Amino acid sequence: MLHQRLTLACAALICAVACAAPVAHAAPASTKPLKSVGVSVGSLGNPYFVAIAKGVEARAHQLNPGVKVIAMSADYDLNKQFNQIDNFISSHVDLIVLNAADPKAIEPAVKRARAAGIVVVAVDVAAAGADATVQTNNIQAGALSCEYVARKLNGKGNVIIENGPPVSAVLDRVNGCKAVLAKNPGIKVLSDDQDGKGSREGGLNAMQGYLTRFPKIDAVFTINDPQAIGSDLAARQFNRRGIVIASVDGAPDVEAALKSDTLIQASASQDPWAMAQMAVNIGYDLMNGKPPSNPMVLIPSMLVTRENLPAYKGWSAPR
Repeated sequence: MLHQRLTLACAALICAVACAAPVAHAAPASTKPLKSVGVSVGSLGNPYFVAIAKGVEARAHQLNPGVKVIAMSADYDLNKQFNQIDNFISSHVDLIVLNAADPKAIEPAVKRARAAGIVVVAVDVAAAGADATVQTNNIQAGALSCEYVARKLNGKGNVIIENGPPVSAVLDRVNGCKAVLAKNPGIKVLSDDQDGKGSREGGLNAMQGYLTRFPKIDAVFTINDPQAIGSDLAARQFNRRGIVIASVDGAPDVEAALKSDTLIQASASQDPWAMAQMAVNIGYDLMNGKPPSNPMVLIPSMLVTRENLPAYKGWSAPR
């Protein structure tokens, strides 16, 4: 009986060692390095997109000091962005950080990149087919600014919604604004379909048109800060005071505007630096087989006004 028990024990020990052997000699999984990143954004003439490009570069260099980052301005031109993505594919980048000129029409280019084994992370606006998206909670941002407008007007007055390029971020901001204004029956929206082009010049031109058409304007919501600054300039050119201008971005230029005598009174903030760094983090994890728990990451917005400006960290504050 003792001999039988010893035989069984030895057999069990041999089996345990044999079964464990493959695990003991398995090589650890290697981490794929981030060697190159392609960045395509709406316009590098906009400080917001410059901050995104710099944020991508800073985080990528933390992951690999020798990484190559190629940042390009699509200038809201879909065909130009198609060519940029094709160039990234030809260059065999590991990651594309994409601010889509058109969130739906960009899909064929995104599919080509992913078919080539490149991770695509959308920033600021959605991009059909992307692996993940990092953006501001734009519905919240539009709502914050227009809640401010409604409060300043005590729920009554003529309001302009100065629209912008038809990308998801802009559409969400406008929808957030409209939802708030709809709760105030005393507010009349005079216009909501004019495209201010996302630029200072576009905001200036759009506002000049409003001021010519409408003798009484109480407030203007612009979809970003460059349009707000252009709109303020137009109002001063027409000597029209008493107009409340609110926008979205929390950009350095609007910080300066809030410190001076302008019609701009509020801006719902974005954090392009944090957005860019998060996009690189998610992209790097995806390269190494670690998908995010949620492919849509929304960064909360806060309302920046003259009152709370001293506490606002801004786009360039150390993170």
